[in-house]
Amino acid sequence: MVISRALSIRLLLLATLILSCSVNADDLKDIAQQASQGQQSAALDRINNHITANPNDVQALFMRGVMLAEQGKKDDAIKAFSDITQRFPALPEPYNNLAVLYADQGQFDKAKQALESAIKTHPSYATAHENLGDIYAKMASEAYGKALQLDTSNARAQNKLLLIKDLFSVSGKSGLAVAAKPANNNTTLSATHESNATTKAPEPTKGNNKPETSESASNDSQSVVNAVNKWAAAWSNKNVDAYLEAYAESFKTPDGVSRKAWEETRRERINKNVKIEITISKINVHMDDNVHAKASFKQNYHSGSLAQKTSKTLMFVLSNGKWLIEQEKADH
Repeated sequence: MVISRALSIRLLLLATLILSCSVNADDLKDIAQQASQGQQSAALDRINNHITANPNDVQALFMRGVMLAEQGKKDDAIKAFSDITQRFPALPEPYNNLAVLYADQGQFDKAKQALESAIKTHPSYATAHENLGDIYAKMASEAYGKALQLDTSNARAQNKLLLIKDLFSVSGKSGLAVAAKPANNNTTLSATHESNATTKAPEPTKGNNKPETSESASNDSQSVVNAVNKWAAAWSNKNVDAYLEAYAESFKTPDGVSRKAWEETRRERINKNVKIEITISKINVHMDDNVHAKASFKQNYHSGSLAQKTSKTLMFVLSNGKWLIEQEKADH
């Protein structure tokens, strides 16, 4: 499959972030701008010259791999990212892009191995988790298609994986992991909760305790629990609009992607025709203050052959009377 135009637009090079650590940041930024203006051949020549003079500039090496992939030079791009993984094995992004390119060629076992390597280097790397879920779904689809002697080249069966262009996208950020979500038709959701944040009212001491304050905290905690269950139900029922409305405007997107790109990715994944089952349990709510709260819980995710158990924390903010998700963290 060919990397789609929409995917390329969604994953435009975040030049400022990528180049901020480079010794020759201005030079690379200029090359990136040239490539974004359609002068890709000239930009590739310049990046090759830059690498000749600066052979250990990982930013430039990574940029070259992205340029090769975008120009359709997939074999050269695979070699470029493979070289980076050998020289800089602690970076998850090159492994992720290798997986995208392998999947593009139908080499799903290699794609799976590359994504597992990415997750091993950074367990909370959201993009790799998302793509690994798609790989599992694709492999299952391929096996089923072969068994029934179906045409597995059908474009409708092709999964769009996320080719990242942001090297060091996990640097300096909280680990945000989104469990792979090849979501569903006829989905089921089993949601239970235990709210430990609704603490007992303090013992009366000399006259200034106010039971209504404790009651208010209890009500707020239950409202947060309800928000968690509503969010999970919207996701499971493929109600994309309701799912996205559960997130605040100030939501910190995984890996620093734009809000628009994140929403497009979530919409694509939730609308996929794959059965999913989620079990949420042991919800604990902590009220940070009157307008901020944290909800921690266990999430069991099942989809096809993929099963994930995740400890997840959602940070909520009270906005216009609604508890909305401001940040999402997961520990796999």
